[in-house]
Amino acid sequence: MHVTLPDGSVKDYAPGTTALAVARDISPRLAREALAARVNGEVWDLTRPLPEECQLEILTFDDEGGRLTYRHTASHVLAQAVKHLFPGTELGIGPAITDGFYYDFDSEHKFTPEDLAAIEAEMQRIIKADLPLERREVSREEALELFRRQGEHYKVELINDLPAGVPISTYRQGDFLDLCAGPHLPSTGYLKAVKLTSLAGAYWRGSEANPMLQRIYGTAFPKAKDLEEYLHRLEEARKRDHRRLGAQLGLFSLHEEGPGFPFFHPKGMIIRNELEQFWREEHRRAGYLEIRTPVILSRSLWEQSGHWEHYRENMYFTKIDDVDYAIKPMNCPGAILVYKSEQHSYRDLPLRLAELGLVHRHEKSGVLHGLMRVRAFTQDDSHIFMLPSQITGEIQGVIDLVDRFYHLFGFKYHVELSTRPDNAMGSAEIWETATSALRQALEAQGMPYAVNEGDGAFYGPKIDFHLEDSLGRTWQCGTIQLDFLMPEKFDLNYTAADGQKHRPVMIHRVVFGSIERFIGILIEHYGGAFPVWLAPVQARVLPITDRHNEYAYKVKDELVRAGIRAEVNDRNDKIGYKIRAAQVEQIPYMLVVGDKEAAKGTVAVRERRAGDTGSEPVAAFAARVVREIRERR
Repeated sequence: MHVTLPDGSVKDYAPGTTALAVARDISPRLAREALAARVNGEVWDLTRPLPEECQLEILTFDDEGGRLTYRHTASHVLAQAVKHLFPGTELGIGPAITDGFYYDFDSEHKFTPEDLAAIEAEMQRIIKADLPLERREVSREEALELFRRQGEHYKVELINDLPAGVPISTYRQGDFLDLCAGPHLPSTGYLKAVKLTSLAGAYWRGSEANPMLQRIYGTAFPKAKDLEEYLHRLEEARKRDHRRLGAQLGLFSLHEEGPGFPFFHPKGMIIRNELEQFWREEHRRAGYLEIRTPVILSRSLWEQSGHWEHYRENMYFTKIDDVDYAIKPMNCPGAILVYKSEQHSYRDLPLRLAELGLVHRHEKSGVLHGLMRVRAFTQDDSHIFMLPSQITGEIQGVIDLVDRFYHLFGFKYHVELSTRPDNAMGSAEIWETATSALRQALEAQGMPYAVNEGDGAFYGPKIDFHLEDSLGRTWQCGTIQLDFLMPEKFDLNYTAADGQKHRPVMIHRVVFGSIERFIGILIEHYGGAFPVWLAPVQARVLPITDRHNEYAYKVKDELVRAGIRAEVNDRNDKIGYKIRAAQVEQIPYMLVVGDKEAAKGTVAVRERRAGDTGSEPVAAFAARVVREIRERR
């Protein structure tokens, strides 16, 4: 049996050898850390006999395939523990997910947070028992009989829905049997640090027409230290939840009268307006022209663009004078109409049209989440119309612009190239041309990237920017989509140097993505402690007693004249309470004023993080803060 290893070397083994045996042959340490194997590109159990000819890679927790295998096994242990403690519970599904796992249950018992401790304890008993996980392929008939006998109706439904010819496998650990494609760890004892984290409801197979099941979430790590660090990040994320901070800081609210349609309050509008002002300044410098297009456009336009066929389930509709119209889910058709409104020469290109465009998309109520997933949001859209020879340069220009934006907010990011999806418009040749152009631009920029197969937009491949926040979480925000198809569909052209009509190429791109979502990300990234230029209130003046109120208002007026967002807390509270209130509201500067300050024309400055920094003349303090604002610090 010939096994090819990642370094290209080939080793011979006896038939029936497993990946675990190969790992032991390579290195005792590798065998200890091995969790799964990639065999001819597919992730397998370590204990599954290898085929006669194969390429083999041993996977540890550092590999995604190893992590998913580890956590998938933890989900089976969770299910076994629940079956032990709550007999009669029916099983749904239990996959590994990013950072953890879950399992869905149909149980007469209503799970509570208190139950999680008991379930965890039972999981530890199962882990300590070190039960082997035994894989067995079975016929459809045998699988149906097995799970009917166990009263697992959801598993029976899954089996019936499997396409003919698909191998059906089960995994057994002790008294627990599950329908599963795998892979899994060799035994439950491989699991070390396991924690159940939360409860939720989930419709069976994601459909509101199906029963609501109970979902238990958890996570698992090989080392307790890694679990502790993850739980700390999780707790920090709860503290930074933008919905909680948004209400606490008076930035926005959500109401039953408009589910998925956020309401921005005055302080939230300050942040929004500052972001938009920065956006406009940077786009003017980069040669963009701003436009505004209507929110409602005719059905015929959406049919021409392809959205009616490919995106209709996410759109809202209305009738005007008995004619069908749609509320726009995207801005591109409007920008195309602006381009078509006049004739263009090759000298006009590239033409960069930018729009802060309000769009509406029909999201299911179950996926709405604060500002992160809404039904109405503003895209910082831009559409670039260009010559084919300008593609690489324009994409590089967008990459540079995105980099400037993310650097300002302190975000690191990585890039993915998303390729042709199943519902793509246009020929494979056009897609290959567009994908190659994006690839060339990334490589010319010297930018590393991963390939995300099949995740392009229906009209073109795209580059996605995934930014990393202060908690290490990633968010997909910026996008560059290259489009040869829309110019064809709308018969766009320009007059070339040869006097003939030619077809331009089009780029769709966003930097913030959704302004609403970006604000939600910023709230959590900063924990509500916005940099001075974004902070709704940049300085709060705190008079020690009522007799200092007059001077406090003079200070405030001087700051406002300088361009600083300042206010006075003149409530009849002790100064310590006023300081604590300002700290809770994350005010960057607290200015304490009493007899000494009033006599000298100064303020006692207290910074949000540094604490007391001493007294300063009001004019000197104002000049320093104005400089911070101007430099966007």
